Amino acid sequence: MLESVTLTPKALDDYRDVIGDERLAELRDLAKPLSGARVLHVNATPYGGGVAEILQTLVPLMEDIGLNAEWRVIVGPDGFYDATKALHNGLQGGKVVWTPDMERSWLDVNEENAEYFQEQYDYVVIHDPQPVPMLSTLRNGAGNADGKWIWRCHIDLTEAQPATWELVRSHVNAFDGAIFTSRDYVKGGIEGPRVFIVPPAIDPLSPKNVDMADDERRAIWERFDVDPDKPLIAQISRFDPWKDPLGVIEAYRRVRHNMRGLQLVLIAAMAYDDPEGWEWYERCVRRAGEDYNIHVLSNLHGVGNVEVNAFQRADVIIQKSIREGFGLVVSEAMWKETPVVAGNVGGIPLQLRDGETGYLVATIEQCAERVEELLVDPDLAKRMGAAGRDSVREHFLITRLLADYLKIFRLLQGIETPPVAELNV
Repeated sequence: MLESVTLTPKALDDYRDVIGDERLAELRDLAKPLSGARVLHVNATPYGGGVAEILQTLVPLMEDIGLNAEWRVIVGPDGFYDATKALHNGLQGGKVVWTPDMERSWLDVNEENAEYFQEQYDYVVIHDPQPVPMLSTLRNGAGNADGKWIWRCHIDLTEAQPATWELVRSHVNAFDGAIFTSRDYVKGGIEGPRVFIVPPAIDPLSPKNVDMADDERRAIWERFDVDPDKPLIAQISRFDPWKDPLGVIEAYRRVRHNMRGLQLVLIAAMAYDDPEGWEWYERCVRRAGEDYNIHVLSNLHGVGNVEVNAFQRADVIIQKSIREGFGLVVSEAMWKETPVVAGNVGGIPLQLRDGETGYLVATIEQCAERVEELLVDPDLAKRMGAAGRDSVREHFLITRLLADYLKIFRLLQGIETPPVAELNV
């Protein structure tokens, strides 16, 4: 229970060329009063999705900067993941039926995992709804609940079902702090924790985001039967209704009428806490049919971070989300100077300035029009791509997120903390 995740060490000094000496020194100053503090991050999966990707870098950097940080994963049977997927969908506004059996599974798994929570931590960060009841369980006598507890919500809660939010809120109010991606996501009824607004960020030095030679990109495309000499558009995101992969296929077909040889790649990492992903993967394959210019791929086809890096260097990246807590893939593509056409929802407008660093769209028709506009005007695509990289460097790198966590830890302990534009309390 609460399985530990093994991580590759990372060094903050490696980011010097990306962020500069001044910001590096600021990070080290922020960390000094926290030296030796024990920090635990808990979520539901060690891979697949943005939360896991963030923790793979954030936790080792916390270690490198002087904190004693670790990452553990809550473990349960299949019924637990079915229940928490329904909970997740309800929080995003989906119409779900939340049954007593689902609630019992959710609570039972948290109680079972809490029994193994006997160590003392200075800070515990609980990510998303799957492990949120753990603190309430511990305070009822199941284990050790010392230290400052923070709930990190990565979900867009603006359309959350009231009953679903009430279920989660009753546990959130036990926390010392709660972090949301946007002020718009903060729901009513939060009475206990101090609220922070902090957007996620990407690791510019991860295999997914480092610079890549063009010959390597071409070789990877060819390995998956994608022609590097023909136009390519791609969406790299989980297969679920909120990412609208079927809408992406329809937008591709509209553009293809005017652009022969156009190719589409859909890529997702299949996570074990997302049983719905398999259903939507099959829907995408059926919708693609016998169009051999549509490639539906996943980590099970050998698509890892390096391959994603290559495909995010398509001519245009699409992120046609209907709901989106943040959408790290938008910043990932912008970092590679690839123009992005994305849904005007959730955390995407926080990253992308419409008409400057990409395009925001609301419909399949708009998506197709903007994609075609970028494909036929390479100079426009290049300008937007360059502006996108500059924006990500300033606002959405993992070093900024590390600084925000250090400031939150300090604030919760009453340690004097310098003001910062990215952190709103």
